[in-house]
Amino acid sequence: MAIQGRVWKYGDNIDTDAIIPARYLNTTSEQEMASHCMEDWDPSFVKGVQPGDIVVAGKNFGCGSSREHAPLALKASGVACVIAETFARIFYRNSLNIGLPILESPEAAQAIEAGDMVQIDLSAGTIVNTRTGKTYTATPYPEFMLALIEAGGLVEYTRRRLAAGN
Repeated sequence: MAIQGRVWKYGDNIDTDAIIPARYLNTTSEQEMASHCMEDWDPSFVKGVQPGDIVVAGKNFGCGSSREHAPLALKASGVACVIAETFARIFYRNSLNIGLPILESPEAAQAIEAGDMVQIDLSAGTIVNTRTGKTYTATPYPEFMLALIEAGGLVEYTRRRLAAGN
């Protein structure tokens, strides 16, 4: 599974309240959440993010509360993948559950800059910065996780498996 997009770069400890402010948690509309994604942290994000863009961050991305609103807001805003040095564990699991690919790669997270274009191969675990030509590695996703991501998350993946009699 290949992804290509422009980078939005952030630092360490970007918490779930920075990703989607708590005052917007009373909505179930993913598009409404997307319209407020990162607005307190980076007001330019919601105005400039394009489908396929990539978020690159430092350590502990998605720390804070356990709500899945944060990865939902990112995905609904068009973010195709998040690369970070490390993720908060519950954010990591919530992201995969909703079909948002995330990769831990300290080297990529430190070297890639805002505005760079990157190409990601989830099955190979490679991240290529097209500006510099440098390739970084992350743990590749196993086949069943790629299928889960391609299905759009755990619920749809399970629904399809049940329909197929698996």
